[in-house]
Amino acid sequence: MKLLQGKIALVTGASKGIGRAIALQYAAQGANVAFTYLSSIEKGLALVAELEAFGVKAIGYRSDASDYKAAEQLVENVLADFGTIDILVNNAGITKDGLLMRMSEEQWDTVIQVNLKSVFNLTKAALKTFMKNKAGSIINITSVVGISGNAGQANYSASKAGVIGFTKSVALEIGSRNIRSNAIAPGFIETEMTAELNPEVVKGWTDNIPLKRAGKADDVANAAVFLGSDLSTYISGQVLQVDGGMLT
Repeated sequence: MKLLQGKIALVTGASKGIGRAIALQYAAQGANVAFTYLSSIEKGLALVAELEAFGVKAIGYRSDASDYKAAEQLVENVLADFGTIDILVNNAGITKDGLLMRMSEEQWDTVIQVNLKSVFNLTKAALKTFMKNKAGSIINITSVVGISGNAGQANYSASKAGVIGFTKSVALEIGSRNIRSNAIAPGFIETEMTAELNPEVVKGWTDNIPLKRAGKADDVANAAVFLGSDLSTYISGQVLQVDGGMLT
């Protein structure tokens, strides 16, 4: 029996990186997958084909999770196409790094809007369905820098710390309805973005990780499978660090 057999999952920002890995792992574990993408239609269509190869239903929606009305419409569309939602993975996120002295208001506002407001938008939009079902798993992708902070990432760190506070508050509000809310805090994960970094810079980071390597997107996806499955039915309000022991 697959861990997510027959469940309906909505994953935001799934056209690449961690979101894509989560969508693929979910499909491999038997979940029907609705996902969002924003920029590349080609990548969205390609992911649909990959997910369907696992024998599940998959639909990609071009939608901006940071837009409140768009998030409401997205959930309506998913409910019309799939009937319900069992798992919500809030993964959409961006970075606009820079030292605070040089950070523009636009850099601050955009990161907060995409990384934090999108989590509010989608969670609120999906909440009626979870309340009706008296079940549901909300999984928010935060970051270890939301716990520790990071120089040059005041906006990103603030947004990810906000996700943690939001996650815990939601867990307290809706736990009595059998709805769980958890967060995953990845550390240094190899993605398309990190592939562009200087190898010496990457080595400097990985040398300071107890497991002596960067994480894979699948490492985060495996944690998302666990939190979306019935293996974690008594876990809520938690932040699961997937960081190789980096923040210990």
